[in-house]
This record gives sequence, C-alpha cells and structure tokens, in this order.
Amino acid sequence: MQKKPRTKRNKQKPGLAPGTIVYTGQKSSQSLFIEVFNYSSHHITEKELTNIDDAFTYKSESTEEVTWININGLNHTDSIEKMGKHYGIHPLILEDIANISQRPKIDEFENYLAISMKMLSYDDKLGLNSEQISFILGHNYVLSFQEAEGDVFEGLRERLRHGKGRIKSLGSDYLLYALIDSVVDHYYLVIEAIGEKIEDLEDELFNGTAKNQVTNQIQDLKREILRIRRAVFPLRDIINRIEKSEHKLINPKTLPFFQDVYDHTIQVNENTEIYREMVWGLMDMYMTSISNKMNEVMKVLTIMSSIFIPLTFIAGIYGMNFDNMPELHHKNGYPILLVVMVIMFIFMLFYFKRKKWL
Repeated sequence: MQKKPRTKRNKQKPGLAPGTIVYTGQKSSQSLFIEVFNYSSHHITEKELTNIDDAFTYKSESTEEVTWININGLNHTDSIEKMGKHYGIHPLILEDIANISQRPKIDEFENYLAISMKMLSYDDKLGLNSEQISFILGHNYVLSFQEAEGDVFEGLRERLRHGKGRIKSLGSDYLLYALIDSVVDHYYLVIEAIGEKIEDLEDELFNGTAKNQVTNQIQDLKREILRIRRAVFPLRDIINRIEKSEHKLINPKTLPFFQDVYDHTIQVNENTEIYREMVWGLMDMYMTSISNKMNEVMKVLTIMSSIFIPLTFIAGIYGMNFDNMPELHHKNGYPILLVVMVIMFIFMLFYFKRKKWL
C-alpha cells in the first residue's frame, strides 16, 4: 500500500522577522469577503464588502452603536495588515491570526482583547474540518477573521436581523460572548457525530460484522478525537481568563454568560475524554475479536486432530508389515476394524458434544 504523503503543518519560513504575516493554510485561492453588522437597540445596518478600505469608516470610539466586521480569507495578508494598522492591533497578533497552526489562546492589551480558537465542523464523507478563527474585542466593535466563507454564526445573524434576544441592547463584549458561544455549541454537534460513529463501530465489532478496514477507521477516529481535544482543551483556560481578567471592555453583567460558556467547555472536554477512551477500547475490542476468531479456528483444528489421532494410531499399527499379526489373516478382520473405527469416531463426537466443545 502506498504511503500517504503528510502535509506540513507549519509552512512559515524560519528566520522571518517577528510580526511578519504569513498565511499557513491550504485555502490560498479564497477570495476576500467582508461582512459588516452595525447595530444599536433601535436599528441595524448589514453590508457586504470586497475592499478592506470600505470597512474603515465603521470605527468610532464615541458612538453607542456596536460594529461586527467579519473578514473571510486569511490568505489576504495585506488586507489583514491594513485592518491591523487601522485598529492599532499588535503585529504579533496579526501574525497569529494568519497562522492556522496557532494554539487557541487569549492576549490582553489595554484597548482590546485578542482571541484565537478553532471552529469545527463534521461531514460524514469528508470527516472533521478545523478552521482557524480569531476575534478582536475593542470598544464598541468586534473583528472576526476566518479562513473561508461558511461558519456557525447564521443563527447569530438572524438574531441580529430580527432583534431577537438581548444582543442588540448590550455591548460588544456580549457580541464576543455570542460568537464564542456559537462556536462552542457547534462542538456539541461534532462530538455527537463522532460519538455515533464510535458507537456504530463498537456495535459492528461486538456483532462480528466489522469490515476489513476497521483498523483504518479506528486510526481515523483517534486522529479526529486528538484534533478535537487540541481545539477544545485550551478554550477552558481562555474563558477562565476572561472571567478573571477584570478588563475594562468586559462588563460585569456579561460575566455570567461567559461562566455558562465555561461550563459548556468543561462538558465538551469531558465528552472528548470519554470518547477518547472509547476509541482506545475499540482497538482492544478488535484485537480481542481477532484473538477469539483465531481461538475458534484452533479449537476446531484441535478437535479434528483429537478425533483422527486414535484412528491414525490404529491404522498405523495394522499398516506394519509383520507376519505374526493374526488379525490380518482373519476373514472379517477388515470390516471389524472399520466398525471399531466408526464406533470410536461416533463416541468421540458424542463426548465432545457433551462437554460442549462443539
């Protein structure tokens, strides 16, 4: 079998200056797409842009409005750099935004918070998909950076458009909570899909209907669980730091909502660990089933050998060329010997059946 080539996880060239923005993902052909939601408790404006310069007009430190700018296309590093300069974002943060292998983390600055995390989705055919997503929380604005179009925020967009819930009446910190909560809620769907796949494979192994490629399936599940764990485990520390940071951008009234997200991350982490143990158990179950099948084969061969060993012994004795063997000269010696061998065969079958070895 031809070995599948491995893709390099870090495509950033060594020796670059700190703060150099280099996109390390696979979606280099993604076109730039920008969504802008500018809203207050009384109105909302939604726009779609293709030029980063058009998004600069929404920055205002004194307005009561909240602005959410969602940038799709991390491969457009020039646009990310322009946005960073306009909003005063540190170059190292911009470097982390374009680096998809960046571990989920939070950085605190005087005027903004920077959060990097993973957005997960699962497809039965394509498997687990992990996408880098970053948030910048500032005064009355939230910037989000995604690798490509397509995300888990459609429900949040509908709430903004139709004024459902409290999101339009609260500040940008609540918008950040809502975005993170949407990502974490989608983790449940991913975990559920992985869990169903594990349980189905477990049933196949238990019933003996598993296919020959079961070892490959188990290895794929192990890798997917590991990727989920890498994405989810650090998120607990991120939310915990938000709760304890006492940053001026986080309203104390919003902290209970972040506490709720923290509880969700704990639950997702626990489920991930449970399924991780189940996947390891699948390999043990598979090896046990293989061993049981081998034992069944060996048992049948042993029984067959046990039946034919005495028959072979008798045939061997009377196959010896000695003159003084009176049975050889008996007129009915041959049929008598066959009857004795048949009786021994039937007796041994009955004995093995009674012992429940057959």
